[in-house]
Amino acid sequence: MLIHIVRPGDTLYKIGQRYGVSAERLITDNAISNPERLMVGQAIVVPVTSVRHTVLAGESLYSIAQMYSVTVDAIAAANPQITNPAQIFAGQVITIPLSDEKIGSIYVNGYVFPGISTDTLQKTLPNLTFISIFSYEVRADGSLSNLNDRPIIDAARAANVAPLMVITNIREGGGFSGDIAHAVLTNEAAQNNLINNILQTLPKGYYGINVDFEYIFPYDRESYNQFIARLTETLKAQGYIVTTSLAPKISADQQGTLYEAHDYPFHGRTVDFVILMTYEWGYTYGPAQAVAPLNEVRRVLDYAVTAIPPEKILMGIPNYGYDWTLPFVQGSSARVLSNTAAANLASSVGAEIKFDLKAQSPFFNYFDNNGNEHVVWFEDARSIRAKLYTVNEYGLAGVSYWTLNSYFPQNWIVLNSMYNVIKVL
Repeated sequence: MLIHIVRPGDTLYKIGQRYGVSAERLITDNAISNPERLMVGQAIVVPVTSVRHTVLAGESLYSIAQMYSVTVDAIAAANPQITNPAQIFAGQVITIPLSDEKIGSIYVNGYVFPGISTDTLQKTLPNLTFISIFSYEVRADGSLSNLNDRPIIDAARAANVAPLMVITNIREGGGFSGDIAHAVLTNEAAQNNLINNILQTLPKGYYGINVDFEYIFPYDRESYNQFIARLTETLKAQGYIVTTSLAPKISADQQGTLYEAHDYPFHGRTVDFVILMTYEWGYTYGPAQAVAPLNEVRRVLDYAVTAIPPEKILMGIPNYGYDWTLPFVQGSSARVLSNTAAANLASSVGAEIKFDLKAQSPFFNYFDNNGNEHVVWFEDARSIRAKLYTVNEYGLAGVSYWTLNSYFPQNWIVLNSMYNVIKVL
């Protein structure tokens, strides 16, 4: 696999001709809605094992090797006509072998809502270790909301994907509630009721549980730790795994309701996997920026691996982008859109796609029909590849996607070119 960045004059036909791939394959693998209109800067995944490269003036085997992430020796071995690697000339056509060796094996989790389409679910499942079905909402008395999870559980099991039950402290009508968490964490009867309800639900076909309690009051930190310890001991005795979702902290003493009750070292010692929610720097009601800028993600990982065994960490990756109206006004909201919809929007409005090297994220600007300027930040094959390299760099267990209800084929092509997906079923 390689990633081709569209240049002026490129068409799908020309790209296909260059790499020996059909335009139809490129359309499918990149979910392109308007094949006649590629945008400059657009990332196109090309499924090939080798490339024919025409040497340009000033290029060397070293610079070409850097361009394709291969070694000079590999290029020389694939081109016996090159007798002196230090002497290549402009116009010479050489073969670039692309490595099909995987970096390693990782765990892959993805959150889904019951409304996921059957087609998207079936195309996504082969790429997963776990599927976390969102969510059973916990009530103050320890009871649980209803969830139509049976179809996803059955489909996951049939595909050898392990379903995880997700519990949240989301109130009726939406929004995480510190009051609900406090009621359950500090009342023994409510907590007993919650654990009993969990034990009654898991036999539906679940492999384990994901606890996603957010905006817990800071003074409930130890109560939350005690609950996680009790739940883990109870469920592991029954053969289930326990995972927790944690806010993206950069230090142990980070201030804020989102962060203070999430005790990285304790969760790292206690549960099987920790999911770091490394996204939402750019969010619905905030100023425009990348959703998961890699420089910020790395700050979280720098702290996380000092507090949690890296082999227990699943790094969060967003499967969405945002469209902001500019200038940003406090109280206004961005429009959420899928990554494929973002690229197709750039095509429909004729916007050049740019790439922020610091954030390792793509973005573009456009004007709507009313003359308002917009900026869209999203993920593409380049940003996904950068994030996945980071998993290997830090020695993490794997990744976790929020959410998988929209299909993003580029992501899975990139991931499967780099890693084998671990299966536990």
